[in-house]
Amino acid sequence: MHTIPVEHNDPTNARILEISEDLVSGFQRQPFHLIAEQSGVPLDTVIERIRAMTEAGIIRRVRQTLLSTKLAHGALVAWKVPEEKLNDAFDFMAKNDPFSGHVVIRSTDGQVSGSGYRLWTTLKVPVGESLDHHATTLMRLTGATEYLLMPANGVFALGVGHTRRKGLEPGAKVDEPAVMMTTATVDLTQEEWNVLLALKEELTLEEICPNPWLKRAQTAGASIERFFEVAETLNDKRVIGRFSTFLEHVKPSSTGQRVTRFNGLFHWAVPKGMEQQAGGEVGRHHCMTHAYWREGGPQFGNVNIMGVVHGTEKDTVLQHKAAIDCHLEACSIPVSYTNVFWGGRSEIKPSEISPAVYADWHSRHAVS
Repeated sequence: MHTIPVEHNDPTNARILEISEDLVSGFQRQPFHLIAEQSGVPLDTVIERIRAMTEAGIIRRVRQTLLSTKLAHGALVAWKVPEEKLNDAFDFMAKNDPFSGHVVIRSTDGQVSGSGYRLWTTLKVPVGESLDHHATTLMRLTGATEYLLMPANGVFALGVGHTRRKGLEPGAKVDEPAVMMTTATVDLTQEEWNVLLALKEELTLEEICPNPWLKRAQTAGASIERFFEVAETLNDKRVIGRFSTFLEHVKPSSTGQRVTRFNGLFHWAVPKGMEQQAGGEVGRHHCMTHAYWREGGPQFGNVNIMGVVHGTEKDTVLQHKAAIDCHLEACSIPVSYTNVFWGGRSEIKPSEISPAVYADWHSRHAVS
């Protein structure tokens, strides 16, 4: 009996994943064709392997991502939660709050600035709504005692690419500093919202096919050609992210294989006025899956540059950080505080951005 290999490190799967994780940028009419072209793997094999990896849980979702910083108010949130309520608070945000995306319990290697904030989430609310209002509601529902909102002032790296990042040498970087992306929101027409909301849902197994958008056009009430036109307009408005196959990188596969074991949230505090320069130097390093300018305030040593690195060995993750530290020093960028917050229990899901879903959620969780 023919068995399709599903592990991420199978040579053919790795070739596909090196492209499909985070190198298919923007909206593509035929994304699987592009993955086949860039990976050198035949289209039929690409579709067969991605479908098989998804069915096996190696790929946890296949979807068109959005640059939600352009569509919703967002922030990284650090929460103080009594230890006895920590796991229940994690469960509520992971399972019952569609506006919380990454939900992670973090720890530090010692008692340092901010180490009492164990629960970390990303939070999005629709434009016109209040991050504070939603966070205050979550605090009431979970028993958290304090939260700190850290919206992004700028974005320097935003990708995943675990497969292509394996084996990176510490210090490996592109030739130029990363360009900072802004987070200003944009206005959309109703037709654009219809297409966007149809576009963003993860693909079903049946939709992992040569033409994945046919049913989505029907959902949006548009012809396929009109759907493409509106999606490309959204692309021009820079609200479309990448088409991506998201690996299950936290939990082991059925055979015990892990994509990654450690993720470190790196913090650096640099002088005011140097945030964009420092973020560009951090974000140019290939190891960074995320890099932002966020203000942590006195609770976190006045940190203002944050980023995430994943790896299978803790020492390797620390070597990447040491290389970035050396690079910042070589660039004459002073660092007054730095730290690593290690990820433990985590759940990752797309954040909801629908105004209708937001209104319904708050009506159900209002104080009676």
